[in-house]
Amino acid sequence: MAPPARIAAVCLDVGSTWTKAALVRHDGGLAGFAEHPTTTGDVLEGMDAAVRAVSAAEGTGETDPELLACSSAGGGLRLAAIGTEKLITTEAAHRVALSAGAHVVHVHAGPMDPEDIRALRGSRPSAVLLMGGADGDDPSVVVHNAGRLAGARIRYPIVFAGNTAARDDALVLLRGTGRTVVACDNVTPRPGEIVAEPARAALAQLYRSHSLGGRGPATAPRFRRLVRTATADAVTHAAAELARIRGTRVLLVDVGCATTDVHSAVPGDGPVHTVEGDLGMRSAAGGVLVSAQAEGLVDPVEADLLSGTVDRLTSETGYVPRDAGSAAEDRRIAALAAVVAVRRHMRAHPEAARGVGLVVLSGGVFRQRTAAGLTTVERTIRADTELAPAVGDAPVAVDADFAVAPAGLLAAHGRTEAAESLLRDHLLG
Repeated sequence: MAPPARIAAVCLDVGSTWTKAALVRHDGGLAGFAEHPTTTGDVLEGMDAAVRAVSAAEGTGETDPELLACSSAGGGLRLAAIGTEKLITTEAAHRVALSAGAHVVHVHAGPMDPEDIRALRGSRPSAVLLMGGADGDDPSVVVHNAGRLAGARIRYPIVFAGNTAARDDALVLLRGTGRTVVACDNVTPRPGEIVAEPARAALAQLYRSHSLGGRGPATAPRFRRLVRTATADAVTHAAAELARIRGTRVLLVDVGCATTDVHSAVPGDGPVHTVEGDLGMRSAAGGVLVSAQAEGLVDPVEADLLSGTVDRLTSETGYVPRDAGSAAEDRRIAALAAVVAVRRHMRAHPEAARGVGLVVLSGGVFRQRTAAGLTTVERTIRADTELAPAVGDAPVAVDADFAVAPAGLLAAHGRTEAAESLLRDHLLG
C-alpha cells in the first residue's frame, strides 16, 4: 500500500466566533479538521489550540507542516454616523454601510458636546462617518464636530464625507491628531440627495483591515506575522478557482457569525465581492430578521416565531444547536441571510445575475450534514422571485467539508493544483 501523501499545510481560518483548521495533503486531500472557539483575550490561544488538534490527526507524515492563515476575527464594522440633520444622517449612514461590511450602531445630528462624545464612546464603534450639509452650506457644524472628535480620547478611523466648504479645515483638525482619516466626496452633495458610493468604497477599505482583527496588544506582532490574508480574500481566490474549473460564473455565499459575504466570479475576469455587516448567524442575527421583514421574505407570524431564537443567537455567540428543531431554525436564518445578501449583491453588481452556472453555500451552519435541511435552504434560494431568474437550475454545492477557505489559501500561495484537487474532491464531487 502506498504511503499517504505528505502534508502541504495547515490552513487556518480565524473567525469572529470559531477558529477552523484543516490539514491538507500535497495532493489536495483533507487529512483532518478541527475547530476551537476564537479566544477573546488572546486570539493566539484559540489558533494554537486548533492547530494542535488538527495536527494530531493520524498519518500526517510531518511534525511541523506549513501554516497558512486567514482571518475575519474583527467581525463587521460598527459604524457611528455624525451629521447635521437626523433623518438624512440616518438614511445616509445605512446606505453607506450597505455591502461595505458595516452596520450602524450610533447616529448623532447637530453640534456635539462632551455628553455626545461620551454617548459615541459608549456605542463602541469601529469607525465614524463624519458628514453634514450640502456642498456650499455653512461649514461651521461639521468643522465644530471635527474639532470635538480631534480633541476626544478616541482613535476610531474616520471617513470624512461632509460638504466641500468644511473639508480642508476638518481634515487639518482630524489629521493633526495622527488618527486614520479617509476623505471622500460629500455623501449629500445637494439637498435631499444621497450619493453613497464614494463613502461606501472608503468604508469597505477600512473593513478589509478591520476584519483581520488580532486581539490583545501582546499578541499583535505574532498575529500579524501569521495572518496576512483576510478570509474574504481567501474565499475570493477559491471562487475564482471554481469559475476557472467549471468554465462558468460562480456565485459563492459565505454566511458567517458576524457577516455574510457574496462573491461572483467568471473565468478570466476579476471577481466581485460584497459583504453585509448586518447579516450573520450570531452577533448579527438580529439584522437578518429585520432585513428579511423589510424585503418581504418573512411574514409577521414567522418573524414572531423566530424572534426568540434570534435573541438567543445574538446573546450566546458560541451557541451550537443541539436538536433538530434548533438546527432547522439555524438553517432558516442562514437561508434568509443568503437571500438578502445575494439580492443586495446583484443590485450592486447587475452583471452578477447573468449566466450563473454554480451556486456555492459556505459557512459553519452548512456543515450540519442534514440533506433534507440543506435541500430546504436550496429551495429557499431557488424560489425567491428576485434570485430565481439568475440562479435558474444551476447546481448548488455545499461546503460541508470546509474546503473553500483552505483552497483559497492554497491558491493564494501558488498551490493551484492542490487547491483544484481539494475543490473537486470535497465540493464539486
